[in-house]
Amino acid sequence: MTITEKKNIRLADRISRISESETIAMAKLGRALGAEGKKVISLSFGEPDFFTPDHIKEAAIAAINNNNTFYTPVAGIPELREAISLKFKRDNNLDYKTDQIVVSTGAKNSIMNTVLALVNPGDEVIIPKPFWVSYEDMVSLAEGIPVYIDTDVEADYKITPQQLEDAITPKTKMFIFSSPNNPTGSVYTKTELEGLAAVFEKYPYVYIVSDEIYEHINFVGKHESIAACGNVYPQVITVNGVSKGFSMTGWRIGYIGAAKEIAFACEKLQSQFTSGTNSIAQRAAVAALTGTLEPTEKMRLAFMKRRDLCLSLMKDMDGIKLNNPDGAFYLFPDVSSFFGKSADGKTINNSQDLCMYLLNKVYVVTVAGSAFGNENCIRMSYATNEENLREAITRIKSALSELK
Repeated sequence: MTITEKKNIRLADRISRISESETIAMAKLGRALGAEGKKVISLSFGEPDFFTPDHIKEAAIAAINNNNTFYTPVAGIPELREAISLKFKRDNNLDYKTDQIVVSTGAKNSIMNTVLALVNPGDEVIIPKPFWVSYEDMVSLAEGIPVYIDTDVEADYKITPQQLEDAITPKTKMFIFSSPNNPTGSVYTKTELEGLAAVFEKYPYVYIVSDEIYEHINFVGKHESIAACGNVYPQVITVNGVSKGFSMTGWRIGYIGAAKEIAFACEKLQSQFTSGTNSIAQRAAVAALTGTLEPTEKMRLAFMKRRDLCLSLMKDMDGIKLNNPDGAFYLFPDVSSFFGKSADGKTINNSQDLCMYLLNKVYVVTVAGSAFGNENCIRMSYATNEENLREAITRIKSALSELK
């Protein structure tokens, strides 16, 4: 018997508390069908389909040629932390000194550090639905208790101050949200954030994790940060990175701005996990944050054009309810009207069934809304070219029309 055949392998309990990312799982299924020769169109991954801008790549090449290949400080190289500090001030009117900044291996790493540094077993963490797939499992890894606030398409998937107030208890330790939002594309306005901040001011023991990774993919004007609203700045951990706005997903650079004590705790934790982030990627990130935003603006306009195309193609689809997303690059249609219908001898009972139906019927990869905390929806990424989007939506229309 080989090692892999042993039946008495005992994994840690924490592994059973989490699940594989649904976006990654659906992408795997799509790739498997593609390997069989099927013409698969993937609307699953949240990844810009643009190349990293040249001036950023050139900075990385220069870093290699200059032998910037050694271990880096755990919290990030001084040049990058300074660039992040300047970026926060310039773009968000937030005053984070360099010792309040920690650079990590992607924004996901940044959020996980924050959750582990602040959440104790039994602490409650409020997560508005729908949410990015990893928030829930991160809280579970920290042995916290997720507490959900429901939203729907009619409310543009945004919570109200009263909903927030009703969810806070003496056990509440943290609140996690994203704006622009993944998976809905919803963007909180300055007024809406101020309304939430007014509630948080009454509960200074509640930390706010503000995931702003989609900051630059905003179709309605200036991005707003909750840390700049009211007097909640000391409670906020502002999370960002270069993956989405600079098409640098594979470079794996994320960062936080937070109170010094929180930043130090995250640095301490990171010193025992990943240690310092990739040296070349950090040099590239300096160029991203200090250089021209012209390529980012071109991407933003392209995404807005794609959004408008998708909305126009889907506006007359029977059974679909859809908000008008103001940022990111996702659609999150409510498809619950198809539940209970059948085709090809199979009944659609939930969003997972519908995603599998679309995958196997017309080879379009989407992600079940249940992965994001909303069973009634599916997520569709429009981070692909217009030809693919037209074809994918045509296929989806055809497949849905057969459900009776």
